[in-house]
Amino acid sequence: MRYPEFLKDGGSIGFPAPSFGPTIEPYKSAFHKAMEYFREQGYLPYPGTNSEESCGIGISNLPVHCGGELTAMYADEDIDTLISCGGGELMCEILDYVDFGRIRKLPPKWFMGYSDNTNFTYLLATMCDTASIYGPCADKFGAEELHASVTDALALLKGEKLTMSSYDAYETEPLKSPENPLAPIHATEARIHRIFDGKDFHDDARKWSGQLECSGRLIGGCMDCLVNLLGTVYDNTHSFQRSYASDGFIWFLEACDLNVFDMRRAMWQMDHAGWFRDVRAFLIGRPENGAPILNLDAWEAFLPIARKYRVPMILEMDLGHVPPMMPLIVGSYATVTAQGNDCRIAMELK
Repeated sequence: MRYPEFLKDGGSIGFPAPSFGPTIEPYKSAFHKAMEYFREQGYLPYPGTNSEESCGIGISNLPVHCGGELTAMYADEDIDTLISCGGGELMCEILDYVDFGRIRKLPPKWFMGYSDNTNFTYLLATMCDTASIYGPCADKFGAEELHASVTDALALLKGEKLTMSSYDAYETEPLKSPENPLAPIHATEARIHRIFDGKDFHDDARKWSGQLECSGRLIGGCMDCLVNLLGTVYDNTHSFQRSYASDGFIWFLEACDLNVFDMRRAMWQMDHAGWFRDVRAFLIGRPENGAPILNLDAWEAFLPIARKYRVPMILEMDLGHVPPMMPLIVGSYATVTAQGNDCRIAMELK
């Protein structure tokens, strides 16, 4: 696994828009505020040209231009680190225009983003043996007050913090809106992990006195994107698994638009495609669209697979679309420790 150099003081940060561009509120104001923030921190921000484009469908520009910009900024020696401008809907369509062959040969560079950016964070690891960061996009750095999860992401980019822990609360009623674009994360709901320890399911980890520890290579992202990649020419998962089989894998998964039945179907599909071979644990983020339907809730969408493999699964993790989110290094070797309602992920660059 290739690990990029960490961001140095006074370094440069490029902001490509391979998915949606920050041209409407609340993203526009938050993006410009984020540029101010990075300048104040002593960094040199380089917004990509597509950060001001909105002519694409579900992405900032035509796929050929988005793919070209991402490749060019990755190759630009004057740019040290890349943070995606935002998520979106159709980043998959730019992949034919991303030069993965060239990227494999270039010195590795950190790319950070989440949601639709799974189309690059996952492929950097599985196709290019290059670590990436599943973490906040640029606009999250443009709030009036930065949540610890956002400052943790910058600390990770700088190499100052490689162990992440559960945050105390999460957001259920966002304050951010077109009228209030710089509102901070409004985390008010107490965190309650749900844990399957490989044998029994504990619905409220506050009442669980047990402990678990597992290690493996971190892989995953937004399920909406992962199942779309599955079986395509960009699915190099099996080769990646063979290369790191002795490490085992910790899959981190979260969902955006998928409902509970979509999630269960996605888990079935990934399982039957052989993606969960050598799995050591599952980390499941709070789904944005996880309301129960009929007799299925979000937890039973995932638990059957964990029960099948008899490996730990931690649900209600701080991952993905329901803030806050732990920034994670995709491709790193991680040790996950859970004790009661607390969870910690320690990442090693090996």
